[in-house]
This record gives sequence, C-alpha cells and structure tokens, in this order.
Amino acid sequence: MSLAKRAYLAFGKRALDLVIAGPALLALAPALATLVVLVRRDVGSPALFRQVRPGLRGAPFSIFKLRTMTDARGPDGALLPDAARLTRLGSWLRAHSLDELPQLISVVKGDMSLVGPRPLLTQYLERYDAEQARRHEVKPGITGLAQVSGRNALSWEEKLALDVWYVDHVGLALDLQILAKTALTVVKRDGIAAAGHATMPEFMGTKAARAEGTAAVASSSRGAPAEAA
Repeated sequence: MSLAKRAYLAFGKRALDLVIAGPALLALAPALATLVVLVRRDVGSPALFRQVRPGLRGAPFSIFKLRTMTDARGPDGALLPDAARLTRLGSWLRAHSLDELPQLISVVKGDMSLVGPRPLLTQYLERYDAEQARRHEVKPGITGLAQVSGRNALSWEEKLALDVWYVDHVGLALDLQILAKTALTVVKRDGIAAAGHATMPEFMGTKAARAEGTAAVASSSRGAPAEAA
C-alpha cells in the first residue's frame, strides 16, 4: 500500500467525512424529522429500521434506515415478500435514497464513511470467497463504486468485484468522483431494484465460494482436521 493511500485512509478520508457529513446532518435535520413523522404514519413505530451489519474488518455495528416496509406476515407467520410489504412512501424514499439519510449519523460516529462498499448482511460473511471478503478492508459507505455503476441492476458478482476494485484504488479523487456521480444517480433514479425484484435478491455466494464450501464439507466428512477460522 502506498504512503499516500495509507495517509488518506488514516486521516484524509475521516476528515472528508466530517467536513461533509457533519454540516449535512445539521442542514437536513428538519427534513429528516419530517420524514420520521411521515414514516410513523405510514408503517407505524418505530420509524427507524435498525440492524447489525459487519463494518471495517467485519466488526459489527448498528445501521439505521428509515423504514420502507410493513411487517405484514402470511398465514404461516412468515414475513411476506419485499414487494408485498413495500409501501408507496417507502418506494418513493428508496427511489430518492432518502431512506439512507440516518446513516449520516453513523458516518459522524465513525462506523461508516461517506464512500465505501455498502454494509451488507452479517450472514454474507461466510458466503464470500477470499477476494470478495476484502471489501471489509475499508469502512462501509453510504454510497460506493457499485452504487454509481449500476446499483441493484448489477449482479452480486459484479457489485462485489467493484467493491474490491475500490479497496485497491481508494483515494481522495476517486471518493469525490463517486460523490458527484451519486448525486446524478439519485436524480436519474438508476438501478433502484434488480430485474424482477422489488429490492435486491439475497446473496447466496458465488459458484467458487460454494465449491470451496462443498470441498470443505467433503474433507471434514473424511475425517480431515478442520482449519481454524
């Protein structure tokens, strides 16, 4: 890793986050408060969705979003599909990325960065191959290279490859470029959902990662010693 990249990751990136996220959070506080009231009227309380996600080096942290779905369940007690639970207001919030606004708090706290790979579900950690897992070498971001390169219209493999490319090329110029492209992407509302889905389908692992898992299970069944995690 170059000295310039180390310096940016150690000091510059955090400074950029605070310079932009701090004032933005203050300026958008009235709008965020209004959205909280609207969401509570739409889907009930709480207005914020909270979930633990893996961050830098896989360390867990709590992510917050404005709720966009109801908790409607079927006769079996299971949650209905996303498309059935997504409200009109929720769809509008997602289309304009306004459901992500509470994450500015996470940026100010230092759990997230403005730019970086999106924080995905914890269960995905064991589904990444070794290269994909490198996306956790930097803090997760509100926006990222994948979000301005097709967003949910991309396949999981394409998105994760872009995350790793970002890790290898992170710098001030790239972050500023992604932030500028993010504004354009939000205005154009590109790639909000994957084809045929209301959101993004669950990541089940790449073929390579699944093959590694199958080989590990086969090896274990033959009595081979398990490798320490």
